[in-house]
Amino acid sequence: MTVNELAEKLGLERICISEGDRCIDGAYAGDLLSWVMGRAKPGNCWVTIMTNINTLAVASLLDLSCIIVCENSEISPELTAAANAKGLNLLRTGMNEYEACVALGRLL
Repeated sequence: MTVNELAEKLGLERICISEGDRCIDGAYAGDLLSWVMGRAKPGNCWVTIMTNINTLAVASLLDLSCIIVCENSEISPELTAAANAKGLNLLRTGMNEYEACVALGRLL
């Protein structure tokens, strides 16, 4: 499944789509950046509520397919600009992390 297909099927808000045709190779959920860095895999979709600039650094370092920000957490214009500059896919949903993971799991 691609990032664009995921966004369409789950009705996700597309904050930044740099590589919409990127394949999603699994998922990881977590909010502790160091924990995610040690456990998420390249190509994973990351489900989180974190919206600080460090989330983009982790996603870039791990070559994640996308970030889904849950609970409509606020995303600053600076974060959006940085995601665009780094070529990252950034999505948002009103679902909480559990709901997003269940929906994602049904699709993957």
